Amino acid sequence: MTALIVIVMIVLALAVSTFAARRMGYSGIGGDTIVRCRAGHLFTTLWVPGGSLKSIRLGMTRFQYCPVGRHWTLVTPVRGSELTDEERQFASQHHDTRVP
Repeated sequence: MTALIVIVMIVLALAVSTFAARRMGYSGIGGDTIVRCRAGHLFTTLWVPGGSLKSIRLGMTRFQYCPVGRHWTLVTPVRGSELTDEERQFASQHHDTRVP
């Protein structure tokens, strides 16, 4: 029974964090999300709250490979309201490596 409670608490925490992130304007959280690396490059990545297969999670920041600058860096999600149409289009054309 204790394991079930722990699992329910984890799922609940992930659901609440996803909901909160979407309310703050991070529309792709829980799927394809536009992120910006430390060098300012924009690209799209799969962003799953509480999980990461190709990056190291550090809260709302992740350490992963930037396909635009071809370097390892810290990335953070970008609010959709902060982007121009051209930036959104550029990011959608540059996706990091998909997980098979």
